[in-house]
Amino acid sequence: MPTLIEIRDAHKRYGEQSLLDGASCTLGDEAKVGFIGRNGCGKSTLCRVLLGEEELDSGEVSFHPRLRLGYLRQHDPFEPGETVLGFLLRDSRQPEWRCGEVAGQFDIKGSRLEGPVDVLSGGWQTRLKLAALLLHDPNLLVLDEPTNFLDLRTQIMLERFLRNFRGGCLIVSHDRAFLKATCDHTLELSRGKLSMFPGDVDVYLEQQRERRQHDERVNAATATKRRQLERFIAKNRAGANTASQARSKTKQLDRLELIDVDGPESEVRMRVPEVEPRKGTALRCTGMSIGYENLTVAEGIDLEIEHGARVALVGDNGQGKTTFLRSVVNSLPLLAGVARWGHGCQLGCYAQHVYTGLPEDWTIEEYLQRAAAAGTTHQMVLNVAGNFLFSGDTVNKKIKVLSGGERARLCLAGILLGRHTVLVLDEPGNHLDVESVDALADALIGYQGTILFTSHDRHFMHRVATGVIEVRDGRVVNYLGDYDSYVYRVNKEIEDGQRELAKSKSAGKPAAAQVDRKQQNRRRQSLRKEISNLERKIARLDESRRDLNEQLMSSTDAAEAAKLHEQVTEVAGELQTLEDRWLELQEEQ
Repeated sequence: MPTLIEIRDAHKRYGEQSLLDGASCTLGDEAKVGFIGRNGCGKSTLCRVLLGEEELDSGEVSFHPRLRLGYLRQHDPFEPGETVLGFLLRDSRQPEWRCGEVAGQFDIKGSRLEGPVDVLSGGWQTRLKLAALLLHDPNLLVLDEPTNFLDLRTQIMLERFLRNFRGGCLIVSHDRAFLKATCDHTLELSRGKLSMFPGDVDVYLEQQRERRQHDERVNAATATKRRQLERFIAKNRAGANTASQARSKTKQLDRLELIDVDGPESEVRMRVPEVEPRKGTALRCTGMSIGYENLTVAEGIDLEIEHGARVALVGDNGQGKTTFLRSVVNSLPLLAGVARWGHGCQLGCYAQHVYTGLPEDWTIEEYLQRAAAAGTTHQMVLNVAGNFLFSGDTVNKKIKVLSGGERARLCLAGILLGRHTVLVLDEPGNHLDVESVDALADALIGYQGTILFTSHDRHFMHRVATGVIEVRDGRVVNYLGDYDSYVYRVNKEIEDGQRELAKSKSAGKPAAAQVDRKQQNRRRQSLRKEISNLERKIARLDESRRDLNEQLMSSTDAAEAAKLHEQVTEVAGELQTLEDRWLELQEEQ
């Protein structure tokens, strides 16, 4: 495997903090490397060094002459008013048919390909950046937290892209599910050193734990042996008959060495509020519509959440997950209907609009003291602050000087000092590293209250969620399945779309770019009209199928259940026919 980048004895400091301290590693042209490490350890700094945006204090980075480095840009490289196709043509200088072909791999086609960039959501803009990246034909990709704020569908498409990419990757991410799905090597930056492991992140972390436990057991046995020898030597070295034995034991003692075991780095140890388990309904939504003054995001919402449930809110970006959360906690007024929490529910809310609005002039300690429940001692507050990496003089820092990640941790710490029976959490894992996300999952699993949450971290969702609510196409409903079945369904939808794309490619359509523009526009308008009609029919049938499924699930009569099952099968058949036609029309756009 040719080496594309070699890092040798790299050193980098910021003030008193040493980020790189003699770090060395190599990156090959085919290895998919997951790059992990604690927040603030220097991962992003090293990426900037590789991109030429920063320099090392000392050491060397060597690049292969044939290296073509690609970087997934976090900023927006688009020009005002630019169309999607126009951006790809400008950025890549590739022919139109090639831009359209690559964009199609990310489901960017039809009206999206021809339309303006500024109407695309963040997830779709990420897809566009990936298409532009691929058009430059890189052989090594550097991606810094590529899954932040991406919905599940876009994450899966990104995974497929990376697995099929014929080149190397260096991926910084706290999402263990994403790293496991895309990377065959793990690179850790810890205490200024780089360690490369030929395996995925789960295997690496497990091996690290086992190695530390083994070394600690060996050290414990060695320490016991040392004490035994020391007692024997002290007892027998003065005796004429035993002095020689004591000298022999002294030599044996000198040969005993302890294994150098690095203690674990400072870590977050999270504990959720201790509450009494309750039964019954925690939240009941009836005839609810949510949205804004001139925009209804979802309507007709009727659902219940039971006490003790840990419910994951799922759906593509832009469908209304955050709008729903803000509505049920009265941060956003309802357009219609009622959202009623059960008697005695005490809500603790964590969301971006919460931790960006923290009181700027308060110190960390002041904020936690005021957030803590009555009876919480000062020492307990300091202990929780330390668990969230605010220790020593750090607790006297003003909130206005904290980074986004520090504010996020502070807000979580404040919630966990309260006495909340319900936790409403919008992306609680953002700004937390791999170990901290796992610690949060462990804490929430042991929580006796009710949790309603969103997350783009599949490992976290899989561990925590006991129920699923889906936000899709203007509806918010209980999903009849667990989180794994939801992921499976999204995967299948993407696979079906890619199969259709492969069929159209095999038919050979590059010459379509030469067809008269006016004819294309007329054809496209006709297709859009038919697609719109199909979508309305599919929505009606899908609603009918859901209603029938709900009746079937609650039916206790065998004859009625059989009849309902036949109706469900009939509706499913009609849906399949319409969806097949919808996919055909999508490919023709």
